[in-house]
This record gives sequence, C-alpha cells and structure tokens, in this order.
Amino acid sequence: MQLLNPPHWKEPKGYSNGIVAQGKQIFVGGQIGWNKDQVFESTNFVSQCEQALINIVEVLAQANAKPEHLVRLTWYVIDKTVYLQQQQALGKVYRKVIGRHFPAMTMVQVADLIEDQALVEIEATAVVD
Repeated sequence: MQLLNPPHWKEPKGYSNGIVAQGKQIFVGGQIGWNKDQVFESTNFVSQCEQALINIVEVLAQANAKPEHLVRLTWYVIDKTVYLQQQQALGKVYRKVIGRHFPAMTMVQVADLIEDQALVEIEATAVVD
C-alpha cells in the first residue's frame, strides 16, 4: 500500500488522505457496537466504537485479512460533539484494536442509526495483495 498524503499538506492525525492498493478487495458492511449475539453491552460511545472495530476485525479474519489491510473506514456518528470530546480515549481504543495503521477515513454525523441503541456505525474496505 502507498499512503497518499501530499508532503506540503499538514500531516493528518489518525487517518490518511488516500491509499493506493492492489489485490483482493473486501467490503465490510456497517458494524455497530453490539456483540456477536447482537446485544449492546454498553451505552458508552467509546465502548461501542471498540466493539464495532472488533466486529470489523472479526469479519476481516473470514477473508484471511488483518487490520493492516484496511484501506478505508467510514464512520457514522449520531453526535459529533461526543466524538470530539472523546477523541483521546477513542484513539487509545483504536490503536488497541487496529494498531497504528491509519487508512483513509471519513466521519459523518447522521440524524440516527437503524438500531436505537447504536451510537456509531463503521463501514470498512480492505485490500489483501
């Protein structure tokens, strides 16, 4: 993979502006903060993010892919203020689950998510060469 971060731009923190990758593409549908039994164990934003990321890693494993194969994450949050207030804690959880791999990312605030208890939903794309 080749990261696409123009050298004359301010360095992105926690994401990349773009990535070039070649290989088998894996598309992971939106994952939310519930466990394998579709039960929410927490109403905490960071905890739900952690579970959604764990869910992504588990889906990737079904294609023999790992977090370092991620090329894109799209985050849907219902409250950007909570995200901004909890960025430091979220960064720790992200690095715990995904590591220090920062794919291209998009964050979108939405009016609501389908599951009433969900505070975040994350889509993922990975490429295994």
